[in-house]
Amino acid sequence: MNSPHSSADNTTPSRPQRDTSAGASVPDLTPDVLTRLREAFRRCGYDADGVVSVLGGAAHAALGRGEPLPALHASSGAGQLGALIRLFLLGRPEPADSVVAAFAPLSTDDAVAAGILVPEGDAAFRAGLDIRPHGDDEGSWWVIADLDSDHSGRPVDREHVLGVGHASLSLVRATSRRPVGSLLDLGTGNGVQVLHAARHAERITATDVSPRALALARATFTLNELDVELLEGEWFTPVARRKFDQIVCNPPFVVGPPRVDFTYRDSGLGGDDASALVVRQLPSLLTDGGVGQLLASWLHVGDEDWSDRVTRWLPHGTDAWFVQRDVADPALYVGTWLRDAGIDPRSPEGLAKAEAWLEWFAAHDVRGIGFGFVTLRKTDGTPTIVCEDLRQAYDDPLGAEAAAWLDRVDWLRPRDDEALLGTALRVPDTVVLERIDAPSDEGWEPTVRRLHRIDGPGWQHEVDELASALLAGCRGMLPLEDLLELLAAAHGEDVDELRDAAVPMVRELVRHGMLEPADGWQEGAQR
Repeated sequence: MNSPHSSADNTTPSRPQRDTSAGASVPDLTPDVLTRLREAFRRCGYDADGVVSVLGGAAHAALGRGEPLPALHASSGAGQLGALIRLFLLGRPEPADSVVAAFAPLSTDDAVAAGILVPEGDAAFRAGLDIRPHGDDEGSWWVIADLDSDHSGRPVDREHVLGVGHASLSLVRATSRRPVGSLLDLGTGNGVQVLHAARHAERITATDVSPRALALARATFTLNELDVELLEGEWFTPVARRKFDQIVCNPPFVVGPPRVDFTYRDSGLGGDDASALVVRQLPSLLTDGGVGQLLASWLHVGDEDWSDRVTRWLPHGTDAWFVQRDVADPALYVGTWLRDAGIDPRSPEGLAKAEAWLEWFAAHDVRGIGFGFVTLRKTDGTPTIVCEDLRQAYDDPLGAEAAAWLDRVDWLRPRDDEALLGTALRVPDTVVLERIDAPSDEGWEPTVRRLHRIDGPGWQHEVDELASALLAGCRGMLPLEDLLELLAAAHGEDVDELRDAAVPMVRELVRHGMLEPADGWQEGAQR
């Protein structure tokens, strides 16, 4: 995702000026060329389903792991679709006659002039751009980006436009898909977030600082017949004083010294200031109740708790859910990003860059680099701010969970302790209780009682005997206050003490979707 840098203002940290003369030229992908390319792709069946049907599950999975040979064999008898797979997905040269046939009605001369193809000798072509299908449950698109270093055979350019990578896909999965009127994709890069946003947003605006990124994003949108407002500029400058119902952003979140080696990942700001800037400024562009969702990185500095660091970024009147998905060791982090740019960490260039990077981390007492998702919502009420570690593996997309988390926050916000105690709650069917018993003199004795939510991100909460007994009674029939009185009488406990212990636990379980109101979220939220 390419950088959405912004011009300086009173709240923006200083940074080096970006060298706009560096990097690759802007391709000339005209609507006429893209119309003919779309016709060729459709005729050949070059879409997400078509590729999988030719390659099969095993070869397609191997290709995703960077193992091309099974896909090369599978595509050999697939005619014109096979030629497109070898060109764009495998980075292989293809004989001119098969390219001419696959690209019709787009001529190879026009494709070369547009930068889509590159001649390979006198009788073959290579791909000049990365153009590949990308789909969801409803259909398929094509995404246009620059070739990565594996396909181009050289390190990427400064103005490189990244393809659809793991970070992009993780943001896709972490974004709420509830219908909205207006949506902003800040730092659109190749435009993949917009493709998914087109499913649920009526009007879409996309920005980027890179003219090349905007050109390739515009081509992606034209190829997929989408109408998107595209604006060039840094950070929020192109949309100053505008409001959006939803904002998505995959910012240049790589942390380290203040420099710009590659615009898709480097902001020119030091440390985690790029993520801080987006979190700080994004809410001001949201409509009332509008939601922002972004990827972010934060430093783990000295003995400072990461949650204290990120919550200081927040402006007033903002609900915030910070989810930490990983924490990287500085040395591993540097090596990963060097290889991402096609730089061998063992080379003289790689060693010099790594040394400078690690010296910067050491000088700033950086012990680790956190990475995760941030959900923000503008609110007139008392904000709810939660920072959570979610480093366990889970399969469900986080976007639906983020939307539900906001619903649960809305339901809880107006309820004081008395109102919550007067509510009938139930444990959803997706919640189970795990019990681990250990041998004792009197038989098996419970040592661990752990509540699990078996959908979503897999929340877990350890509970004691009284809490598990209370939750067993939460079947939506009696209010929480009555259940606590019965529990106190049955176990000889003080009801006031039980109440003081139960209310914060219940609020946390409600936020995690492990308790729900018997009359539903929406009815409860309107009271």
